[in-house]
Amino acid sequence: KCVMNNVSGGELFDRIVEKGFYTEKDASTLIRQVLDAVNYLHKMGIVHRDLKPENLLYFNPQDESKIMISDFGLSKMEGTGDVMSTACGTPGYVAPEVLAQKPYSKAVDCWSIGVIAYILLCGYPPFYDENDSKLFEQILKADYEFDAPYWDDISDSAKDFISCLMEKDPTKRFTCEQALRHPWIAGDTALCKNIHESVSRQMRKNFAKSKWRQAFNATAVVRHMRRLQLGSSMDSSHHASQSLPTSSAPCSLALATSSPAAGLTPGGEGQSRSRPSTVTVVNTGTK
Repeated sequence: KCVMNNVSGGELFDRIVEKGFYTEKDASTLIRQVLDAVNYLHKMGIVHRDLKPENLLYFNPQDESKIMISDFGLSKMEGTGDVMSTACGTPGYVAPEVLAQKPYSKAVDCWSIGVIAYILLCGYPPFYDENDSKLFEQILKADYEFDAPYWDDISDSAKDFISCLMEKDPTKRFTCEQALRHPWIAGDTALCKNIHESVSRQMRKNFAKSKWRQAFNATAVVRHMRRLQLGSSMDSSHHASQSLPTSSAPCSLALATSSPAAGLTPGGEGQSRSRPSTVTVVNTGTK
């Protein structure tokens, strides 16, 4: 039996931008609702695998409306005999172990909630690069920062909460139940200072619908990254005094993102990493 709800309250970011007052406490309340819902899914053995802000909708236009989780197209039941290893989701929100094409668990949803919490407190994503391979490399290394001045007025408790969810090692990453017990969610450490101006400005800048709705087939992304790697190898071989051995490893996301870490550093003094112009939806299979 399929139960459908008419959801009329609009998208999460739109509601925040339209507000005149928005605080850490508001963000904490939003994330608590998401954690409650995902915790329920996990207890039922369901892994969503594509949690992101555009899949968080308000039930109705009322200020006190609850948050609804939508789009279960990539969701998967745990314990059905199949090991989850398909690279699927949206790269800006996907956990490192998914991009590495390792077997993974419901912990991938907890990582995504951490990314969402990060964005709710500053208005921009923790990982951003217009080059997909560099974006993936940042995620694989969990290479994110709490940049000044955007995070100067955010509590240490909020940063700790995010760090517990955006933990590279899935065995050390907080579960939903652990996250629900964190002081930033269950206690009173979330600040009540108005951060609407800075957060909404960044949201408008970084999450215009024309930018974050575009989707690309995962196979094309992998091919593109493979070409980048092969091109780099050819350039190196051309300038090297001896030839390099040819790798027999199969093409994978992990292989395609193994470029030098120097690719993540700013291009020069005073420069910063560029914001994303697109969000790539990756779905390479059904598992």
